[in-house]
Amino acid sequence: MHCVSYNIQYGLGADGRYDLPRIAAEVASADIIALQEVDRYWARSGMVDSPTVLADHLPDHHWVFGANLDISADYRDGGRIVHRRKQFGTMILSRWPILSSRNHLLPKWGDRQHHSIQQGMLEAVIDTPLGALRVYSVHLSHLCPETRLPQVDAIKDILARAPAEGGAWCGGHPDPAAGWTEEPEPPMPLDHIVMGDMNFGPESAEYARLIGPCAPKFGRLTNRAGLVDAWVAAGGEEAAGATHPDAGRRIDHCFVSASLAGRVKSCRIDDTARGSDHWPLWTAFSTPV
Repeated sequence: MHCVSYNIQYGLGADGRYDLPRIAAEVASADIIALQEVDRYWARSGMVDSPTVLADHLPDHHWVFGANLDISADYRDGGRIVHRRKQFGTMILSRWPILSSRNHLLPKWGDRQHHSIQQGMLEAVIDTPLGALRVYSVHLSHLCPETRLPQVDAIKDILARAPAEGGAWCGGHPDPAAGWTEEPEPPMPLDHIVMGDMNFGPESAEYARLIGPCAPKFGRLTNRAGLVDAWVAAGGEEAAGATHPDAGRRIDHCFVSASLAGRVKSCRIDDTARGSDHWPLWTAFSTPV
């Protein structure tokens, strides 16, 4: 099972060219794709519906989109209003059915001068060869650790809370004919994969808060009920790698529940990709024969 995380910078490539089909081609071989910075109806990207364009170029994938930033882009055409939303968010595509999804908005710092946007974490429950998995595409604040740490705490809470909350709907209904239980109850599995542009490196307080503290004598401590860095699980040095040429370190990550860490086969950065200012992060998992 091959997963990829990619901040696509709304399709604007390293060469300054806007090209969504190029983005799709760069990730087409993945089974599960987590994208960040996907927009809808922005002038900068030609007023296109980017999720639909990407999906059209990836016809073998199911998909969901989560709008974190949502602003009116309505206009009047003759005597009627055309409803349109200017949106910016995350997207998940999967070769296997997406059984349910939710979009979780994360805490936002309301700065008086510097650009600060609503960020979030999109959740998709996917029916994979490993069974049902929760997969997340997340994008965190670019400002500073103090604006990201509340978001990290929210992520930890969402991940821990989800299994007890149950699926998108759960429990029976007194009137089956009412249509609330038309399909089997969707699962909310324990195992999960969190991918995205975190805007923090392995040396950061945010990484320690999410993965575990670094003990002077023992190194990184990870919890059996917490997250594991797939890069490290695959044998990589924690401080190695870069997912953005200017950052000089890994700020895009794939984190997995501890129960999945043993299935991580490889984790690599495709620094040949030119579709964005970030590079895609690919993670491969072993699956039952």
